[in-house]
Amino acid sequence: MSDLVSLAETLTGRFSGSASKFAAGELTVTVEAARILDVLRFLQGEGEFKILVDICGNDWPQRAKRFDVVYHLLSLTRNLRVRIKAEVGEGEAIASCIGIYPAAGWFEREAFDMYGVPFGGHPDMRRILTDYGFSGYPLRKDFPLTGYVELRYDEDLKRVVYQPVQLVQEFRNFDFMSPWEGAPHILPGDEKAAMAPSPTSGDPGKKP
Repeated sequence: MSDLVSLAETLTGRFSGSASKFAAGELTVTVEAARILDVLRFLQGEGEFKILVDICGNDWPQRAKRFDVVYHLLSLTRNLRVRIKAEVGEGEAIASCIGIYPAAGWFEREAFDMYGVPFGGHPDMRRILTDYGFSGYPLRKDFPLTGYVELRYDEDLKRVVYQPVQLVQEFRNFDFMSPWEGAPHILPGDEKAAMAPSPTSGDPGKKP
């Protein structure tokens, strides 16, 4: 823990505008998006965080800077992990860190695909999980749960087609009964419980 405290002090002292937070024994440092490459370059070099574990996002629709871009780094030599966050507004880009961590290529494409946050300087900034013609960003909190369109193969046209998603709610059967209440009807298999002998009735195979 002392190593993480020292790392937090180093980062907040070296990079103005950054702030550190400890939770569940983990360190999260929020930095300015404009300084992200400087921070990552320092951590990869002097900090000895050679491994980029992941890049992901988070969506806060009510916040001025709507998105968090989150970097998870690992140092094997120091046996430490650190989380770096940068806030990015909708329509804004953040610099790609492929030049520092080559593994960032697919992570950044996924963050772009799911949240719509572009990474400036990325050599191949296109979707990676959804289809090329997909509309919207699935992990934004205002994205509809059923999506916009669905993809299927049309037997008549003999090709793949897109069509609007239709959710016919009246055909769904919801059961809001509490799990602590018994069903008003006998469920399949319950009739066997009624036929079973009680524990006090003795061995049904023995004659009195």
